[in-house]
Amino acid sequence: MTEESVENKLPVVFDKYDIKGKRFFFRPDNVYALKIDKITMSNGQMSVENFRLIPLLTFAQFKRFYPQKPKLFQFDIQKMDFKDVVLKKNRVSLANADFQNPVLSIYTTHAAVKKSDKPFSYEVNLDDIQLNNATVQILKPDGNKLFFARNLNVNVNQLKLDKETMENVIPVGYKDFRFSGKDIHFSNHQDINAESIALNPKSGEMRNISIIPNGEAKGNTSMNLTAAQIAFNINKWEFIDKKLNLDVKDVLVSNVNGIIKGRTVKSDKKVNLNGIQFPIVIRKVTLKNSNVVYDKGAQPLAFHDLNATINDIELLEKANKTGMDLKIKDYFLTTRNFAYKTKFYHLSVGLLKLNKNKVQVNNFAMKPLVSRAQFIKMIPVERDLYDLKANQVTADGRWDLFSQNKFINASNVIIQGADAVIFRSKIPKDDPKEKPLYSRMLRSIKFPVTINTLDLKNSKLVYEEDTPESAGPGKLTFSNFNMNVKNLNSAKTKGKPTRVDIKINCSFMNLAPLAVNWNFDVADQRDVFTISGRTLNLPAQGINPFIRPYLHVTATGTIQEMLFNFRGNPAGLNGTFNLKHKDLKVAILDKNNREKKGVLTAIANLVVRSNSGRLPEDVKVEGIPRDPTKSFFNLFWKGIESGLKKTLIGKNVDKTEESVKNTVSAVKDMKQSVKELKEEVKNKKESAPPKEEKKKKGLFKGIFNKKEKPETE
Repeated sequence: MTEESVENKLPVVFDKYDIKGKRFFFRPDNVYALKIDKITMSNGQMSVENFRLIPLLTFAQFKRFYPQKPKLFQFDIQKMDFKDVVLKKNRVSLANADFQNPVLSIYTTHAAVKKSDKPFSYEVNLDDIQLNNATVQILKPDGNKLFFARNLNVNVNQLKLDKETMENVIPVGYKDFRFSGKDIHFSNHQDINAESIALNPKSGEMRNISIIPNGEAKGNTSMNLTAAQIAFNINKWEFIDKKLNLDVKDVLVSNVNGIIKGRTVKSDKKVNLNGIQFPIVIRKVTLKNSNVVYDKGAQPLAFHDLNATINDIELLEKANKTGMDLKIKDYFLTTRNFAYKTKFYHLSVGLLKLNKNKVQVNNFAMKPLVSRAQFIKMIPVERDLYDLKANQVTADGRWDLFSQNKFINASNVIIQGADAVIFRSKIPKDDPKEKPLYSRMLRSIKFPVTINTLDLKNSKLVYEEDTPESAGPGKLTFSNFNMNVKNLNSAKTKGKPTRVDIKINCSFMNLAPLAVNWNFDVADQRDVFTISGRTLNLPAQGINPFIRPYLHVTATGTIQEMLFNFRGNPAGLNGTFNLKHKDLKVAILDKNNREKKGVLTAIANLVVRSNSGRLPEDVKVEGIPRDPTKSFFNLFWKGIESGLKKTLIGKNVDKTEESVKNTVSAVKDMKQSVKELKEEVKNKKESAPPKEEKKKKGLFKGIFNKKEKPETE
């Protein structure tokens, strides 16, 4: 032994050895004692019975007296057999090592593991090593189990540990290995259990897995799941430039059931990816017969009877080195009774089929979870409440919604048999936020979107609106609704046209055909639009379900033809309006929509033109300003309203309206004056002192005199 050999090499050097003995005891320090019942050796084969590494302190004492040490070990091996032990310079090697029934316990503390400044200077070579029926447990500082496994069986061929392997993600080298075990338990912020596990360099399988939260998630992603099987096959895994290079052939996950809760707190922890050689490739992932709920922020997303296949997955490092990006070549997903729950809605789908070229959705529904009255109380400002259904939605094309370079390029989207009821109450406060026009909304999508053709077929749209003054909601109905949209886009695809053309044909109020043409250019920063339309033979009473509760007015007669042609932008709207009508009359109702107000009705019908004539002239709709806090349809309705006024009342509509207001005001003033006069007379009668009755004169004098009551004697 020399100083150099003690410092840098194994402290003992010899050529041959022969050891026999019983009841070995060695105490290397104040923490451990080493005991061996028996050692025998014959022809290079060594056998060790009842090897025990025993702590001399309890775990509590260890943490108290050695606060800087991270681990306390306890090791028991019933029997060890190995041969050809070589201890030469810095090298330890042996062959055919066999460990029977080993039990390893590791107690961890909160002390940080210090990285040694000295390089690893030994070389360990184990030709074949076997662990039979091993039990391993690692305990947390509080005494609970971090890891536990029993019936572990390990077989490693040509295990190597040296300075070079220590720098890899997995610090050992090997030619081949086999690993199996039962009752695997791991507990971090979740308890993970597996009934069995089997691994080798080319494949792996776990059966009857459960993942259960244990209260330590603290806002991180947590899972409460069971799975019948997780299996995988590996094409290649190796180290290139000390980095792991992984190519997975396939992964199978079957019969997953349970809930995944999404992260609710933002994590500032950065993932260290220095030990990975990108890309990581997974050729195929298959998910079978599963029922999974993903819940984030109390908004559960449920997949029932979920089956999915994903092909050619690549995990890439992001350009800014902040994490991983995902690239998928192909996928196919089906699920039944798909459901999603938000604060106000329950969304459901009878069947969902999805791949990179086709989408099919059957029996879509979006149902409110609250009543209209509850909804009004829950919203701080105006907001629509939707009740939607659709028999089927299909789409064909190409899209990528998983990678960093997202895009949608659909050749067609078809929505069949939609039924939509939209309700808005004017009782809550107005929403002060600016409402962009549709061209700007599409332009704000951050990735390329192009839908060549969107068709809405055989559908129905109902819009209902109420105000604090209305007696129930006003109602507009558009049935037999068919819409064709050409080139719906986000103006993010080079060389593609950006103009959107929309054609609508429907039945207005179930009484008259309505046709609308609407277009705008998404790339046009001015957000100019044009909208034109025509309706025929609309009985005026058909619009009463909307105007009666909302305006306290009913109408009779016929709108023979209505034409409008408007052009607008975010500032306002201009255009022309034409209305051909016959026998049009209005009736003004009281606040309960019952009693006809005769005087006001008469005044209104004096002003309104009951007949337009055969060829009415167009009227100009000019200078209709847009309220930026209102929707596009609010501006459109203002244009229709202006055209109706000018057609029914006249071009000098402002003067006529003022006259009507003055007339109505005069009538109201007169009524008020009469009411006040009656009240004044009544008050005077009640307050006046009794006067002596005047003698009646005339023809009937004495006939109608009351007989006075005689005085009591």
